[in-house]
Amino acid sequence: MNAKLTLIAAASLLTGSLFAQTSFAACTPVQGATLVTAGELKMSTNPTLPPLQYVDGEGQLKGMRIELGEEIARRLCLKPDYTRIEFSAMVPGLQGGRWDMINTGIFFTPARAKMMYMIPYESQAISVSVAPADSGKIQKVEDLAGKSVGVEIGGFEETTIRKISKELEAKGLKPVDIHTFDNFTVAFQALRAQQVSAVISIDAVAADYQHKGMFKQVLSGLEPTPVAIAFKDAHLADATAKVLNQMNADGSLPALFNKYGAKMITGTFSVQGPNS
Repeated sequence: MNAKLTLIAAASLLTGSLFAQTSFAACTPVQGATLVTAGELKMSTNPTLPPLQYVDGEGQLKGMRIELGEEIARRLCLKPDYTRIEFSAMVPGLQGGRWDMINTGIFFTPARAKMMYMIPYESQAISVSVAPADSGKIQKVEDLAGKSVGVEIGGFEETTIRKISKELEAKGLKPVDIHTFDNFTVAFQALRAQQVSAVISIDAVAADYQHKGMFKQVLSGLEPTPVAIAFKDAHLADATAKVLNQMNADGSLPALFNKYGAKMITGTFSVQGPNS
């Protein structure tokens, strides 16, 4: 029995090795791009959004977006290298040449596309999470009036809750008491400690926390907007768009999304940026 298991394990390792070799052998070197470090694809991520990007019990980066970034690097014949950093520092860091690609699920907006080259690839929306015992207190957007809500600073989620707050005020209701945090991990810790009544995040994260029995996802599907990866270099962005379309055609991209229960945008992946 042990010998049989050993053979199975060896076969599994061989298969994985052959896949890696095939993937690397089939790579296409990116042409004309200016990289932070030659031969590497440096990416920034904020690993506080399970299951899309997070740190496991051994301190390793995991999640759908992490795997996607690694595969993009392999197909471009580059070595993936991640920098873990708060979201608020990502765009300045990209513009300052600290990394080549923002891979943190940055929401696409026309204003952002004027500053950098973006490839929308994932469909996301906004959710509201509460403690399980409070699940009956927020059943519609209007129930957020006067409530304390935690959110990561500087992102689309903060923009959304501030927009909601103004809309509530326009209806004669109390504004939302907005509390900003460095990242979503801290925001959800504040919710657990009852320092805020709710947290606003993306659907995938709220659903993951609910699946784990930690918080209740009481509202979802708010402000549906594409999520993108972003670049300073136009050549690198163009090459990455080609990789995404190849992954879609060979089925590896849909398989990755299905693995994590995420949703792709429809149509062809294309670059939208300052010159688009």
